[in-house]
Amino acid sequence: MKFIISFLVAFGYFIGRVWAQEASPVFTSGTEGFKSFRIPAIVRTPQGELLAFAEGRVQGSGDFGDIDIVLKRSKDGGKSWSAAETVVNYDKLQAGNPAPVLDLLDPRYPKGRLFLFYNTGNNHENEVRKGKGLREVWYKSSLDGGITWSEPVNITTQVHRPKQPQVNPDYNFQQDWRSYANTPGHAMQFSGGRYNGRIYVAANHSAGESHPESEDYQAHAFYSDDHGATFKLSDKIGIPGSNEASAAQLSDNRLMLNARNQKGDVKARIVAISKDGGVKWDTTYFDSNLPDPICEGSILTVGKNKGKHILAFSNAADIKNRNNLTLRISYDEGKTWAKNILIGSEPGSADYTAYSDIVQTGKKTIGVLYEFDDYRQIVYKEVKW
Repeated sequence: MKFIISFLVAFGYFIGRVWAQEASPVFTSGTEGFKSFRIPAIVRTPQGELLAFAEGRVQGSGDFGDIDIVLKRSKDGGKSWSAAETVVNYDKLQAGNPAPVLDLLDPRYPKGRLFLFYNTGNNHENEVRKGKGLREVWYKSSLDGGITWSEPVNITTQVHRPKQPQVNPDYNFQQDWRSYANTPGHAMQFSGGRYNGRIYVAANHSAGESHPESEDYQAHAFYSDDHGATFKLSDKIGIPGSNEASAAQLSDNRLMLNARNQKGDVKARIVAISKDGGVKWDTTYFDSNLPDPICEGSILTVGKNKGKHILAFSNAADIKNRNNLTLRISYDEGKTWAKNILIGSEPGSADYTAYSDIVQTGKKTIGVLYEFDDYRQIVYKEVKW
């Protein structure tokens, strides 16, 4: 009996290893001039190319330092990838939190316009939370699928509320915003309904003095109804400690924001529902069906079922470790999650799969770009659901 059990364990581990090898490496730490790659984001162009973005960390794995935003592309469905191209270089400082989205509804650009929203920073996050530094918000755009890019556009004064007079002397808030970050992962665009064409970027900020239990963090979003000419802010969601977030369109002009709980007192995702396209929040709650170890997650609308939007969601589905990356499917707009597909896990590793981003690649297929092997790689796998 012991022999049989040992054989089954070994066989299961072997199968897991073979299964994991189905994923294709995209970014590998210590290559192409970067010590580390983190924070994946992915979109698919109308021509079928996959564009994978990440932070290329030049000197190490830390969240602050000489960090660029890099891009790789795949023309064969994720089987092979191009060399890394640097899209944003903020000298020796930090550029990060890539949030790409394709605007396919601007009549001026019938072939689509690719936006890449990102942040820059001049100090460590905890120092910025203390008021010692500044995080800014920018975008670049491309009309040829990321081959060439526009000059960067700084939208900080439209979507951020810092007290610093050098940014905007007209702001006068009792609690200034300090830390600031886009989603990370893809941004989104409304398709159909009252808010058709709205570009929507989930984000988060810290407000006022830093709090030891991270209550100074709150999730919010910014959006554009004129294809990037101007931007407006949503309300913040009503749960202190809400942090990195992702958004998806629902039926009846509604939107879901799905956020990380930075406090960690409840090891589950925070969900906020808006009836006005993501401006104000009508319902906010913890989803106990989506366990989370204080990590990033990605949500995406992938179709319709009986008038309701089908949602896909990925995260490290564990309450202790960043592990057990799971893709879930909901046919009732997040009330329940009917399908649960394990993407990657390895026996003996407590930190195997972490941040991820998802993209629709077909009617029944989803591409998952995710951090793998204790942050040593970012890999891509297509999943049939």
